[in-house]
Amino acid sequence: MDTIDEAIIQCVLRNARATYAEIGKAAGLSPSAAKRRLDRLVATGAIRGFTAIVDPQALAWHTEAFVEVYCAGNPTPADLRKALEDIPEVIDACTVSGAADAMICMLAKDISHLELAIQRVRSTKPVERTESAIVLSRLLSRPRL
Repeated sequence: MDTIDEAIIQCVLRNARATYAEIGKAAGLSPSAAKRRLDRLVATGAIRGFTAIVDPQALAWHTEAFVEVYCAGNPTPADLRKALEDIPEVIDACTVSGAADAMICMLAKDISHLELAIQRVRSTKPVERTESAIVLSRLLSRPRL
């Protein structure tokens, strides 16, 4: 990866719908060269996909929580991912070091909706218990590189 690839990645992070001309301008390339480089970044897996970032306010989901997940036994990360992936309120999930097995970020319409979603997490096979912290205000949010 060189500085041109990094410029391309920064451009599509800012706007996943950027044209090849816009990407090329940001990276100092022609549109056709920008397309070839972008295609190569996708083919090698450096860029895994393009997505829309939906404002939670548009869904009227205003309640966010961080939830520590404690599992029974020793499930693999793949087992835990499979248990959580069908719960739409889980918007981010990571295995972590420390006492908890995983940390998840959840988003819901309100406290009642969040409580039901946490109950669904608790009812999945590997999950033994959870501990939750409700977000009061978001101080900083940056796109991941």
